[in-house]
Amino acid sequence: MDKKDGAWFRQKKFGYGAGWPIAWQGWLVLALYIGTAMIAALLWESQDDVYEMAAVILFIGATIALIAVSRAKTRGGWRWRP
Repeated sequence: MDKKDGAWFRQKKFGYGAGWPIAWQGWLVLALYIGTAMIAALLWESQDDVYEMAAVILFIGATIALIAVSRAKTRGGWRWRP
């Protein structure tokens, strides 16, 4: 991290949103998200409808959490970059 601004993610060069992690906290958030998505995929593969619904809720919750954290911790904020 070249600036001490507390950012966990870099800004994207083009488009809208956060780029790749630039701090260990950002990498941890990304790894937890990937792990949660994998757990949700395993739950989805079960034959029970309750586990499938739990997988959907888990994945949607993790996605909302990732968006909230990355939006708050992105250097330069989220804005459109042409």
